[in-house]
Amino acid sequence: MKNKMMFIHWDGEGDLLEIRFSKPTPAYYEEVGDDIFKRIDEETDKVVGYAFFNIKKRKDLRLQDIAVELPEIIAV
Repeated sequence: MKNKMMFIHWDGEGDLLEIRFSKPTPAYYEEVGDDIFKRIDEETDKVVGYAFFNIKKRKDLRLQDIAVELPEIIAV
């Protein structure tokens, strides 16, 4: 069975949380909700991650748990 990886990047100054389900590839972003963007691989058109802006406005954040509803089911 092939190992699957998830990469998480938090930029506190930019108030951005990015989650990728693969190593970086050329991709573009498509807005899917309030400050939520899906990252789409340019070659395969598959969703390879999500970016969430303005995380701090979503709840009193102490960087313990962040719960954000995803706009679609992710199949990696």
